[in-house]
Amino acid sequence: MKPYENPALSAQERAESIVSEMTLEEKASQLKYDAPPIQRLGLPAYNWWNEGLHGVARAGTSTMFPQAIALAAMFDTELLHEAAKVVALEARAKYNSASKHGDRDIYKGLTLWSPNVNIFRDPRWGRGHETYGECPYLTSALGTAFVKGVQGEGKYLMAAACAKHFAAHSGPEKLRHEFDTEVSKKDMEETYLPAFEALVRDARVEGVMGAYNRVNGEPACASSYLMGKLREWGFDGYFVSDCWAVRDFHTSHRVTKTAPESAAMALKSGCDCNCGNTYLHALAAYEEGLVEEEHFTKAAVNLMRTRARLGLLGEHTKMDDIPYDVVACETHRELSLKCAERSMVLLKNNGLLPLQKEKLRAVAVIGPNADSRAALYGNYFGTASRPVTFLEGIQRELEPQCRVYYSEGCHLFADRLQPLALPGDGIAEAKAAAEMSDAVILCLGLDASIEGEEGDTGNAFAAGDKLDLLLPESQRILLAEVLSVGKPTVVVLASGSSLNPLADKADALIQAWYPGETGGTALANILFGRVSPSGKLPVTFYESAEKLPSFEDYSMSGRTYRNAAGNILYPFGFGLTYSQLEIASLTYDKQCNTARVTAKNCGEFDCEDVIELYIRSEQSSWEVRNSRLCGFKRIRMKAGEELSFDIALDKNAFSVVTDSGERIVPCGVYTLSAGNSQPDEQSLRLGAAKPVSVTVEIDGNPNANIK
Repeated sequence: MKPYENPALSAQERAESIVSEMTLEEKASQLKYDAPPIQRLGLPAYNWWNEGLHGVARAGTSTMFPQAIALAAMFDTELLHEAAKVVALEARAKYNSASKHGDRDIYKGLTLWSPNVNIFRDPRWGRGHETYGECPYLTSALGTAFVKGVQGEGKYLMAAACAKHFAAHSGPEKLRHEFDTEVSKKDMEETYLPAFEALVRDARVEGVMGAYNRVNGEPACASSYLMGKLREWGFDGYFVSDCWAVRDFHTSHRVTKTAPESAAMALKSGCDCNCGNTYLHALAAYEEGLVEEEHFTKAAVNLMRTRARLGLLGEHTKMDDIPYDVVACETHRELSLKCAERSMVLLKNNGLLPLQKEKLRAVAVIGPNADSRAALYGNYFGTASRPVTFLEGIQRELEPQCRVYYSEGCHLFADRLQPLALPGDGIAEAKAAAEMSDAVILCLGLDASIEGEEGDTGNAFAAGDKLDLLLPESQRILLAEVLSVGKPTVVVLASGSSLNPLADKADALIQAWYPGETGGTALANILFGRVSPSGKLPVTFYESAEKLPSFEDYSMSGRTYRNAAGNILYPFGFGLTYSQLEIASLTYDKQCNTARVTAKNCGEFDCEDVIELYIRSEQSSWEVRNSRLCGFKRIRMKAGEELSFDIALDKNAFSVVTDSGERIVPCGVYTLSAGNSQPDEQSLRLGAAKPVSVTVEIDGNPNANIK
C-alpha cells in the first residue's frame, strides 16, 4: 500500500505522498478545474466545478430550495444548516451515481462553489440574489451555518463548500473583467472581509474562490493582500480562480502581457486551481523561468488534500453507499417548503390577509410571474421534480369550491405578449378577470433573465444588472390597470433584490423572492392563513436608484442600513406577521455576552417572528451612522403567549473599525435594542413592534473614541 492509499494518515500526508509520485507534467495537469486521470496512480479524473447555491445545480434533478437571498430572509441559521446538509447529501448521492456510470463531467463533483458571501452593497447588482444580503454580521452567521451543513462533522467531508468571490466584488457586471475596486482599509475590515474571515476561521471552509476584479490595483486571484489575509486566518484549503479570471490578467487588467505570465502570477500568488484554461500555459511559464516546480507542487498538494478529505483517494467510505433515491425525496421537498414559508416577507397588509377562502366565490391570479417556473428558481438551479408555480398553488388550495381566473396580463418586460399584436394586448383580459373576482392576486417582479450574472441573462444591455429599481414598464401598466378595477388586491413580488413596485394602492404586498420548487404551495399557505408570514428583509428596499451613490463607488458611505439616510421604502430587517409582537423587557449579561428578551404575542394568531438585536456606540466617531445588527433569534409563539429567551451577541458587537482598518473596542456607553425590526422610525410607521433599548457601559480603549 502506498502512503497516499492509507486512510489512517492525515490528509496532508496523503496529499504530499501522491504528489511526490507525480511528474511535473502530471502536477500541472491537476491544476485545471477539469483534472484528467493519472491511471498509473489510480487517480480518476475529477472536475472541480460544481454549484450548490440553493440545491445541486445544472446536473439534472435535485431539490430546489429558495434562492440564497430568500434563505437569508428566514433569519434562521438552524434551518439554513439543515438545507445545506440536504444539498451536500444530494451532491454525494449524485456523485456516487454519476461515477458508477463513468460520468465525471462538470457539475458532477463534490466541490460545491457555494456560498456567495459577497456583500449586496448596491441593489442594482444582478448577482445580489446569490448572496445573503447587505449585512456583514448576518452574512457571516448564515454563511457559517451553510458551510458547516455542507461539509458535515465526520472524518470525511460530505462535500466541500467554497467561499466566493474573494473579495470586494459586487458589480457592475459589465465591468467585472477590467474593474479596479478601490476600497478603504476601514470598509475592507468593516464590511467586505468579515464573512470570509468567519467562514475560514469558524467554519473551516474548504475552498475560497477569487473574484474577477482587481482590489486596490491587484488582481483578486493574485492579490498579495488577500492571500496574506487567508494566511493570517489559518486557511488550509484550496484556492480557485473565478472562471477565466486569470485570463483577464493579460486581456483586460493588463497587469501581464502574456498567458504564461498570467499563469505564473496566479500560481506563485497561491491560486491552486484554474477555472479556465490559462494554466494550459503553466508549463510554458516554467520553461520561460517565470515559475518554479515548487509552485506546482504546493498547488497540487493543496488540491489533493481536499480530495483526501472528501475520501477520493481510493478508499471506500460510508458516504460511497449513499443511494440515489435520497435525491429530491419527499422529506427534502418538505424542508424546501418550510424554507419558502419562512422566507416570504409581508411588507404591507391593511387587514385583507389572510384571505378567508370560505367567503370567496372567485379569485383572479394575474401577472407574468403567476405561472412562471423561472420565477421560482433564480439562478444556479437544478431541475425540480414537481415544481409548483404561484397559480398552481392557489388553484390547489381553492378549486373546485372557488373559481380561479388566470390571466398572464403582460410579458415580463416586452410591451406585448404576441408578436403581431398591439402593445398591451393582455390588459383587457386581466381587467376582465379582476372584474369577475372577489380578490386579485397580482404576481409581478423579475426573474434571472433580467437580474443575474453577465452572460447568463437575456438582459444583455445591462449585463445582468438593473438600471433602476422599478418594475418593467409593461408590468407598471398592468399594475395600474388592475388596481383601477377597485377589487381587493394582493401584490406578490418575485425578485431577488430591492424593487419599488409603486403599489401604494394595493391592499397587501408580499416579497416572495425566488422561493424554490414549492413556492406556489408556500404562497398559498400564507395567503389563506395556514402559515403566518415571518420573513425579514436582508436588504434595504429603496425608493429610487437615482438617490443612491454611484454603482462603481465601493465606499460604504450612504449605503445599506448601517449608513443610509433617507430614500428608504422598506428597511432592512422589516417584515410583518399576522399577529402583533410586544417586547416587554431586555437585559444584557456582560459575562456571557447574551441578551435576555421577554416578548409577548398580543395578537390572535399563532406565529413565528424574528427578534433582532441592534447596537451602536454613542461616543466613538468611528461608529457607523445607524445601529448595527448584532444578534437574532427566530421564535414561535402561540396567541397570547409570553416567552423569555437568550440571544447571543456577535463577538464583535462592541467593536468599531478605525480609518486605518484596526478593529478596536471603545470604552463608554453603547445602546442595545431588541425588537422585530430595526430601531428606526420608518419600521415603526410600517407596523413593526416598538423596540426596547438598554444602555451598556464597556471598559474598552479610552483613546478609541476620537479620531
